Amino acid sequence: MHLRLRDLREPNWTLFGGVWTTGASWIKPANLSVLVTEFNDDRAPNWVNVIVREEGREQNDYVSLTMAPEEVQLAAGAFGTAPVYVVADGEELYGSWDIADLRPYIRTDRLVPRVVARTLTRQHRYTADTLFEGVYRLTERASVVFNAAGLSVHYPEPAEHVLEPRKLRADLDPVDAFDGLLNHVVRQASTGVECVGVELSGGADSGNVALSVRAVGFPRAHSFGLLVGGAIGVQQRVRRAALAELCGFRDSAIPALQHPPFVSGGVRAARRPHDPAGAFYQEAFDVLRDQAATRGCEVMFTGSGGDEINAHHSRTDVQLPDPPSVPWLGRRAVEAITDVNEALAPMSVLPLPTLMGFGMHNPGYLRRGIWPVSPLVDPRIVRFMEQLPHEYKRGKAMFRSRLRRAGLSDSVAAPAEPENFLAVMEAGLRMYGLPELDAMLGDSVLVDLGYVDPKRLAQARQDAKSASVVPDLLCDVLALEVGLRALT
Repeated sequence: MHLRLRDLREPNWTLFGGVWTTGASWIKPANLSVLVTEFNDDRAPNWVNVIVREEGREQNDYVSLTMAPEEVQLAAGAFGTAPVYVVADGEELYGSWDIADLRPYIRTDRLVPRVVARTLTRQHRYTADTLFEGVYRLTERASVVFNAAGLSVHYPEPAEHVLEPRKLRADLDPVDAFDGLLNHVVRQASTGVECVGVELSGGADSGNVALSVRAVGFPRAHSFGLLVGGAIGVQQRVRRAALAELCGFRDSAIPALQHPPFVSGGVRAARRPHDPAGAFYQEAFDVLRDQAATRGCEVMFTGSGGDEINAHHSRTDVQLPDPPSVPWLGRRAVEAITDVNEALAPMSVLPLPTLMGFGMHNPGYLRRGIWPVSPLVDPRIVRFMEQLPHEYKRGKAMFRSRLRRAGLSDSVAAPAEPENFLAVMEAGLRMYGLPELDAMLGDSVLVDLGYVDPKRLAQARQDAKSASVVPDLLCDVLALEVGLRALT
């Protein structure tokens, strides 16, 4: 969207080609079959309210926009499926769910130090801050107000959560209860959809989502997965085949080792504009997303959030893990580390790590006309899991029981060695990342701005040449450097 305050004094909105315009201002809702856009100008003279929501889903407002003479308010719902980013320039407001769309208004030489420090040390936080000065993320349930005084961010009150599990009734089977609830969430999130996809890794989280997609029944259902290679990949392939066959999916498997980070032709190597804080495995997932779009998927179900809702933790006494040691931090990054916990968003309805993952993972689906849905972190599922006794969550016991009841073997329901992407990361860094690092040592945004120490980074490069394993922390600094350059 692009909104000018002067155009909102006496607006005359018209719709053409899916874009609402008045004067030089315009709003273009995402072109997704499951999203409904409501445009209401009946509230008061020169007032307009725009709501984008999911068809059929409860508590389903994705984002709402209220425009009054000389003021704009943008508010987000609780799901945070793909955050909206906003930036103001004089009396004009720009916004998009794809931060790369804001490239003309981004200054890569004006970064937010605490966000750079978070990114380089893996101390990621959920906040309105982005890497760029003046560019803000609309976090869940938050709002931004834009008027002649400028742009301001307003956080909501912390979401309420169940603090302790409850005792189950003697006649209650939690697996049956979970089965019915998850089936309902999947059904409601895909009203009227003909073709869906499922991210099927072969693990318990995506496996349980797959069972509910099967239970709902769709005219066409596809599964997609990244195979990690090696002995672990062979076991993963067997698990995925068993799940796809049981659920009746048309399956597509993508060898992730062929599409590692920084691979030639990928988004980073090609310097295509992208979010510098994007996911490590964006290249492989881009291939998966392209295949899903080719097959006509309107919704992609993911297993995101399964780890978080099964975690045994206290919401009143959370201890974050110690950050890794990053020897190549520059003076400016070291100074900013003390501020990494400043200006954080309040407790959210959905798990915070899941929301941060959405921001990295989901915009890629929207670019291809696909709406991502993560039913395991629907607020009703989150509340159910918070009340569940720990013994049903420990080791994902309830999730694995549901897979066994569906007729799957222990080797599928509870594998001894689940898949991981370490080999994919190593291959990407060894084959493509180290040459990128050589280029960075010659010319670097992060070095010039004082966030990276070039001598220590050069030493890390020299050490990596003969190391049996390239340190995966190098991926963080490389991905950030390449992403910043792609936006210049």
